[in-house]
Amino acid sequence: MKRFFSYIALAATPFIFGSWGFFAHKLINHSAVFSLPVELAAFYKAHIEYISEQAVAPDRRCYVDTLESPRHYIDLEDLGDLEEITPDEEPLHWSSAVAMFTERKLRAAGIIPWQIEITYGRLREAMYAKDLARILRHAADLGHYVSDAHVPLHTTRNYNGQFTNQRGIHAFWETRLPERFAKDYDLWVGRAMYIPSALEEAWIIVRESHALVDSVLLLEKALSNQYSPDQKYAYVLRNNILHRTYSETYARAYHDTMNGMVERRMRASIRRTASFWYSAWVDAGQPDLSDLANPKLVPADTSTLPAGTQPQQKILGREEWH
Repeated sequence: MKRFFSYIALAATPFIFGSWGFFAHKLINHSAVFSLPVELAAFYKAHIEYISEQAVAPDRRCYVDTLESPRHYIDLEDLGDLEEITPDEEPLHWSSAVAMFTERKLRAAGIIPWQIEITYGRLREAMYAKDLARILRHAADLGHYVSDAHVPLHTTRNYNGQFTNQRGIHAFWETRLPERFAKDYDLWVGRAMYIPSALEEAWIIVRESHALVDSVLLLEKALSNQYSPDQKYAYVLRNNILHRTYSETYARAYHDTMNGMVERRMRASIRRTASFWYSAWVDAGQPDLSDLANPKLVPADTSTLPAGTQPQQKILGREEWH
């Protein structure tokens, strides 16, 4: 797997990272609950702690499931023919894409738009069946994949700046900046909207994100030329270990240079996550979930843990797939 061990932190002792960062994924799922209409909000609010905590479950599954990694990204440059096709003509559906590229090539390049559609379908079916465990798992997973698709560096082969001498930019953009500045963001994004087609919406998100890749990389490259290494980096204590990371001054400068990009992508992640949840419920026939709105009903979830691991033990460590 091309990305499994390629996401290297700036220091010999790595940070604990996830896609969008564990902190950001949990915040996105948590915030999305408050954009749901009243008919659905009560159910999600009853389970908000679980849905927020399990927002990072897909990242943890990368440790034990070799098929998980490609579900989080798509390298559009590796699908050259797709780059040249207009949005109206592109092979949105999996069968069409397989016919054009082969399944092996698609999985090598990443499959996030199709994974969003698959998880959406699973959530819809779970809601129709009123299966609480499946609803909660697929809702949390769907929020994760939808959020990942909003990260520009999840849509390019240069996902960590490795081809432009910018290694470390991935975690910088999606983890360090949200952790530092999200407290200043306006995360009230309005009401969820109905999404007619999960797959088409997934492709819209991917296209939006890919259009920002050049800005993410070029703005950091230009800024880097204005800072000496001792200005650009600093040492911080985290988990009682000293790490080398981007300095507070440099992080703020990059954040300001992007003029609100990280906040906009996070806000879009929140609203889209809520909209996918809401749409799955509508497409399931708007089932009454009030009898499931009890956090005491949530079963122990061992689905993200290796065999033999107890439920209360959580897997920690660097996010290595990306």
